Amino acid sequence: MAAELDFSPPEIPEPTFMENVLRYGLFFGAIFQLICVLAIILPVSKSHKTDSDCFEPKNSETVKKPKATAPQISKKPKKETKKKR
Repeated sequence: MAAELDFSPPEIPEPTFMENVLRYGLFFGAIFQLICVLAIILPVSKSHKTDSDCFEPKNSETVKKPKATAPQISKKPKKETKKKR
């Protein structure tokens, strides 16, 4: 009975090139998804944006605020539509 048991490892064919591409592509996709989820969960500091604003030269156009304009009355009266029956 002991002679009948074969404890040798099963014969597994070598993975093909496309199987390797698929395997590593799945790994990279999973890592990318984890990075995206962590970017949503973890807060991002706002200090980078405020630092970049300090270094930008302010033009006179950006400093001036546009004046609020009064709503203009349209010169053409709106065309009245008849009720459809």
